[in-house]
Amino acid sequence: MHTEEKKLQFDTPAIMGILNVTPDSFYTGGQAWDCEAILQKAENMLADGASILDIGGMSTRPGAVEISVQEEIDRVVPIVEQLQAAFPKALLSVDTYRSKVAESAIQAGAGMINDISGAQFDVDMLPLIAHCQLPYICMHVVGDAQTMHQHQIQGNIMEVVTQYFIKKIEELKAAGIHNVILDPGFGFGKTMAQNYAILNHLSSFLSLQKPLLVALSRKSMIYKPLGIDVAHALNGTTALHMVALQNGAKLLRVHDVKEAAECIQLYQNLQSE
Repeated sequence: MHTEEKKLQFDTPAIMGILNVTPDSFYTGGQAWDCEAILQKAENMLADGASILDIGGMSTRPGAVEISVQEEIDRVVPIVEQLQAAFPKALLSVDTYRSKVAESAIQAGAGMINDISGAQFDVDMLPLIAHCQLPYICMHVVGDAQTMHQHQIQGNIMEVVTQYFIKKIEELKAAGIHNVILDPGFGFGKTMAQNYAILNHLSSFLSLQKPLLVALSRKSMIYKPLGIDVAHALNGTTALHMVALQNGAKLLRVHDVKEAAECIQLYQNLQSE
């Protein structure tokens, strides 16, 4: 992956390393997040093969407490500033659905916005992205910030998500936003069967001609069927990453960069044969 005129080109699958600066994330790898620890984690991720660092200041796991916009800014912006200073060549993404957080992060040096709401939760997000012309990750989700995990999706999940993406791409294009990455939203208001149906048929989204991000690292669709907890879900994550790559994923959003990089390397070896 490389950037040119702020447009991402996924010549080979790339890795986005997750940097949660929240006290209640579903998985932090057992580390207490302070600034020094985050900088060290970022350095390790970049050395292990991450091209993008995704900074999140508010957990979106089921049952997470919603914090104020200012608190989210206070968590995210100092980290973006320090990461930008320490690693100026790294592409910094901010995981937020709030336009004011996104705007502050962009001013601090963020070069991508990862919006789980697909611009549904904040009407000012699209004008901001259109003005800045940054890469934008658009995730599939149903409901609002309070109900997105409770909403049950009826009907054929692939048809539902595909139609959502078609509508969103048109909406983004009309706003002048073309540099879009699609995320099917594993675990967001979807049943176990729906999550696996999306993964199994991921390649059907390739017809939309947008890069696909897969974010299933250590999620419950992995550890619940195995009867384990999130701390032991790395092996299952790697197994499903290979499936995602074979089905067209171009960006893996992960907690464990080294293992994801190894998976991509072996995937590429398979492709070369």
